[in-house]
Amino acid sequence: MWRPLVLAAAAAMFVAGTLAGTAAAAAPTVEINYQNPVTALPPIARPDTPSCTVTAMQHDFANSYGQPFVGTLTPPAACPGPWSKVVLDWSGNAAGRQYDRLAGVWIGGSEVFRTSTPEPDPAGISWHVDQDISAFIPLLRTPQPVVVDLGNVVNSTYTATYHMTMTVTYYQADKHNPQAAHSDVVVPISQSTSAAGWYSLTKGQTASATVTLPRNTESADLQLYARGGGCEEFWYSNVPDSYAASHSSEGLCGGGTYREVQVLVDGKPAGTAQPFPVIYTGGVSPLMWRPIPSIDAFRTQPYDLDLTPFAGVLADGKPHTVTLVPPSDISDTWLMDGSLFVNVDAGSAQTSGAVTQDTITPSPDVNYTVATQSDGSDLITAAVTRDWTVAGYVDTSHGRITTSVVRHSAYSNSDDVAQAGAVQTVKQRDSGWTQTTTGRGPGLGNRQVRNDSWSYPIDMSSTYVPGANSDSYTADGQVSVTRQLTSTETDHGDAWKPISAVDDHVQAKGSLQRVNGVVTAADGSDSELYVGADRSGCYGHYIAADHGYVTQDFRTGCFGK
Repeated sequence: MWRPLVLAAAAAMFVAGTLAGTAAAAAPTVEINYQNPVTALPPIARPDTPSCTVTAMQHDFANSYGQPFVGTLTPPAACPGPWSKVVLDWSGNAAGRQYDRLAGVWIGGSEVFRTSTPEPDPAGISWHVDQDISAFIPLLRTPQPVVVDLGNVVNSTYTATYHMTMTVTYYQADKHNPQAAHSDVVVPISQSTSAAGWYSLTKGQTASATVTLPRNTESADLQLYARGGGCEEFWYSNVPDSYAASHSSEGLCGGGTYREVQVLVDGKPAGTAQPFPVIYTGGVSPLMWRPIPSIDAFRTQPYDLDLTPFAGVLADGKPHTVTLVPPSDISDTWLMDGSLFVNVDAGSAQTSGAVTQDTITPSPDVNYTVATQSDGSDLITAAVTRDWTVAGYVDTSHGRITTSVVRHSAYSNSDDVAQAGAVQTVKQRDSGWTQTTTGRGPGLGNRQVRNDSWSYPIDMSSTYVPGANSDSYTADGQVSVTRQLTSTETDHGDAWKPISAVDDHVQAKGSLQRVNGVVTAADGSDSELYVGADRSGCYGHYIAADHGYVTQDFRTGCFGK
């Protein structure tokens, strides 16, 4: 198994920088401008083959709520495929004052990219994000509608227009760079091909798409996007509804802290996912994220749910419903949609099968405890353990294939609320694993087992004090957040073999004070350490920044065995 080798050293560098910054912060600092945003994420690897680039969009998003860009993406005649990779490039620039804005890109109704914008400065910034969209090759072979939604408002206060360009580059395959792996069919689970495809869901709402899959379907995997907005941006610091009601003057968001999204097939539970605590570039305290954004702010990672236990049922040629269910106790909106990746049995015209086990229950009721501390603050705690199994089979031209998906998750959260809600200190731990077993034929000798684990620890402290006058407040914050993902597999009962591992760790602190619309204090520091490895190699990158500018940027060691 891989183990991180450089986390401790990088953390020590961050602490040293933090202490130095504290000593220098005796006099208020006002950082107005900052350098262009950067992240430690690895760039998308690109093959050295002939390629063609198509400009899919060049558009200015000003007063753009409800007015997405709509166009057509046509594959280039000069690069007819097959393609070894297809890469989307997202580039933007903006100057002035503006909120962070959420954006999504749909091709043929499937969301292929979700992101959010950095908050610009008066001098202006530019940034770039790339995304591998090779999984959507079944859609990309023919002209498809493309929709880009980036809701923005420009007025006398919020002055920045987001000038965005999106290109798609198609890399031809050759003997050294074979065609990219992809499913046979991609089916959007979204609400439109001519408008933003995400469903906007509030408490008690669900969204269903009707799909008819090929009659020889052999497997089905759902890629799911789910992200909260408004009060649900900081769901890990929300208080129970009863506490919010009894402290209504404090302006706290309700719904509690536990979040789980579900997927149903024909009304039956088919899978669940724990959302990652994404922080926008204006979140907690905006100066924290200049110039390094938090994890998932720029390149949001979707959640993968294996629906193959339902493949035999979905292969009957009849319409079926796939339903997306947001977290149960939410206080604002979640934006959800997805894509179903389907593989077929080329050796037969008809497959069939059944679901043999399904123990998924509705999202659990969470018991929150509130204990008043000696300093007068309230400590709110919660803990949930969740286990379920879904299994099924599909009969194919090469025999019966059985699939069992077993999932375990463990969650805990402590939220200390002090000074009438002005100060919150949160510690959340969310981790678990999914084990997928695929059997082909009788006996244990034809089994393949894959284990995917995750851990999303976050520690956050925030202080928000409104001022006496309009546009006056103080916002201070400190965050440590990590995403750890590990995938391993075993064939025929052999030893576990690593597939991939990622450890992405961000630490940040910031302070912002405005008085009557005038910034009187603004400063921040942050760092990111990304370490990742797969069968093609490894990548390690550390970046640290202070006062809006990078102070350290170097490649690190990777994982050791």
